[in-house]
Amino acid sequence: MEKKSYSLAFRILHWSIAISFLLLLITIFLRLTWMNKNNMAAIIQDYLAENNSSLSHEQILILAKRIRQPMWQWHIYLGYILAGLYCIRLLLPLFGEMKFQNPFEKNITLKIKFKRFVYFIFYICFATSIITGLFIVFGPSNLKETMEDIHVLGIYYLVAFIAVHLSGVLIAECTDQKGIVSRIICDSETKK
Repeated sequence: MEKKSYSLAFRILHWSIAISFLLLLITIFLRLTWMNKNNMAAIIQDYLAENNSSLSHEQILILAKRIRQPMWQWHIYLGYILAGLYCIRLLLPLFGEMKFQNPFEKNITLKIKFKRFVYFIFYICFATSIITGLFIVFGPSNLKETMEDIHVLGIYYLVAFIAVHLSGVLIAECTDQKGIVSRIICDSETKK
């Protein structure tokens, strides 16, 4: 099989999106685990009890939310970065880079159809996450709760996509596309 070459623009965009998503997942993981407001409230409550001090449960929750707020701001900043990267991704085909592949094209193998369909779904879900995130921050308050409910579902497509993507890369590397990992990191065959 022909070895695909990846342009510098492709590689920079790919890794920028990958790193941004990874950092975004870290903020979600922290919010759901160690920096969960209830876990933090319990730690604060234990500390206050040890020092013969007290606050109401509501005050402790407010304090817990304030402690984790700077970390959560990173989630928002990363969302802005991803929105910008998504826009760049949409514009690159206009300049002959990273053309979108049609999953409904005839005369392609089932493997290629599946791969293209996975990316098609990914870009729709990616857009949904960006739009709902922007609505949460800038949209009308009466839609905030609905947008948050939809936005939270984004973790499922993201984790699923990462698993499918990494599995596909591993399979490709071990079968018909040896060297794909090194080419997406630093493609020495790309014209400079």
